[in-house]
Amino acid sequence: MPLILPVKDKSPAWGSDCYIAENATIVGDVIMGDNCSVWFNAVIRGDVNFIKIGNNTNIQDGVVIHCTYLHAGTTIGNNVSIGHNALVHGCILHDNTLVGMGAIVMDHAIVEEFVIIAAGAIVLEKTICESGYLYAGIPAKKIKPITDEQREMLKRLPNNYIMYSSWFKE
Repeated sequence: MPLILPVKDKSPAWGSDCYIAENATIVGDVIMGDNCSVWFNAVIRGDVNFIKIGNNTNIQDGVVIHCTYLHAGTTIGNNVSIGHNALVHGCILHDNTLVGMGAIVMDHAIVEEFVIIAAGAIVLEKTICESGYLYAGIPAKKIKPITDEQREMLKRLPNNYIMYSSWFKE
């Protein structure tokens, strides 16, 4: 059974048809939309500020989502995929984005729509990742425009995770 805890009278809430793995942790001021999935060992910690997550978003194994007290909440849009062991902290991820495996996105960074953050990249505080590009490296830099195929993948990937999560709901 997942660990779901209130903090200071704020309890996590989520919409319909969400999957939360048995060992996921969700605490505090966390609001999640419909058809989301929170996978094994993921932690969504809304104890010191808010975390808002849209619809059809997948938070994969080992992801940590947090925020900064009195400084930076975290907002995640619709159709977002956050790869295994990524860290998303006090930032904004717009719709149709991918944060690659092991990537870090820091406070007050803004990842615009249709952006891919490469595996292992570090998006520094206050960075703006412009719509339609791949960002990679340490610190993350704009590398090249995403292709039409990558744009379609960003639309398709969340639906794959909705399907995968259905296997665990049977």
